[in-house]
Amino acid sequence: MSSTPHTLINEKELYAALREGDVPKLSAMLSDCPAKTASALMGRLHREHRALLYRTLPKDTAVETFDDLDATLKADLLGGLLAPEVTAVFEEMDPDDRAELLDELPASVATRLLAGLSEDERELTGIVLGYPEGSIGRRMSPELITLHPNMTVQAALEAVTKHLDNAESIYTLPVVESDRRLAGVLSLRDLMRAPANELLANLMQPADLAVAHESAEEAARRCADRKHLALPIVDREHRLVGLLTVDDALQILEDANAEDQARMGGAEPLRRPYLATPIVEIVRSRVVWLLVLAVGATLTVQVLQAFEDTISQMVVLSMFVPLLIGTGGNTGNQAATTVTRALAVGDVHNRDVGKVLLREVRVGALLGVLLGALGFVIAGLFYGWDVGAVIGLTLTAICTLAATVGGGMPMVAKKLGIDPAVFANPFITTLVDASGLIVYFLIAKAVLGI
Repeated sequence: MSSTPHTLINEKELYAALREGDVPKLSAMLSDCPAKTASALMGRLHREHRALLYRTLPKDTAVETFDDLDATLKADLLGGLLAPEVTAVFEEMDPDDRAELLDELPASVATRLLAGLSEDERELTGIVLGYPEGSIGRRMSPELITLHPNMTVQAALEAVTKHLDNAESIYTLPVVESDRRLAGVLSLRDLMRAPANELLANLMQPADLAVAHESAEEAARRCADRKHLALPIVDREHRLVGLLTVDDALQILEDANAEDQARMGGAEPLRRPYLATPIVEIVRSRVVWLLVLAVGATLTVQVLQAFEDTISQMVVLSMFVPLLIGTGGNTGNQAATTVTRALAVGDVHNRDVGKVLLREVRVGALLGVLLGALGFVIAGLFYGWDVGAVIGLTLTAICTLAATVGGGMPMVAKKLGIDPAVFANPFITTLVDASGLIVYFLIAKAVLGI
């Protein structure tokens, strides 16, 4: 959602008017309010105030504001509107946005809304809903203009002009055969500057495309990386079924990035703005991960208990435990974050697992040598050079181990079809903590002879 500053509205006065239900004052305050500002405000309001604010917006601004909201906020807002208002808003939505909203609504409400659509809009929405959740078919727009290779430029321009208001995008124009099989694409710029009698077959270019059943994130990444204004979407028989526009592609990538960041931090992503999210939902997004990590942390306790005799013979070893497990966890997190990002943008693939592990072993070893040398000097000066040697060797080993595990876990997750972010920071920290302590005490026993 937009983070546009609310420079045109005094928020304190707005909140007071909402609490008092002062509709005339709200209408005056919101008469010139930009849609981006209104949608940002809605992300900060309670549900009942959100509906009141929406009703007092000018009609055109209200439509644009609704379109700018997250799907979850749209669902919340519909719950506070009257039936005629809901029907009107739902009819105005694009089919792909409508399908995303339906996923957030109870089945009974979704069925009723679909039944209230015009026949054409219901058919377009049904096309999108026919594809699995998470696929690009679910996020494409079926509203598009198609051209034929045997069309002249003049005929194509007339077709574009005729259907201008019914298309999601006109800047990338698919060219299809009579059976709707995709033949190529043509940019509006190239069409407008070509001779009127030129055939489209001589102007069209080979099309980058995505298959409707493939991952929405992968298709969106392809669209963004190759800087397309729109990406044609075809079915398994290569027939054109829709377009993915660049704004939708960027939204998909933004949502995927937010999800990865949340999971790498040990939480589930919030599906609405922070201030609009109920406290219970925030707790629910965090508590499961905390419980999993708490159970995982018992491994560390078990390791400490197993080496209790070693610690009792040289208590100074316990002082370095926080330093060592913290360094190991941070090193593993760095590697996991880097590799997870590389997987997301397509820099590395499953076949590169050997290369990734080799690089992370070398990176971890070099980091370990640098930190280990520093640890050896500092610990040696204060606690003796034998303790310094233990700390130096342990830091070298832990950094090497942590970087290797951190780099490898996302690759394993990707191979298993699991979100790499799930295998990132929280689990890696727990695993490296336990294994790092085992390494530490084994080195201590070997060097100190205890």
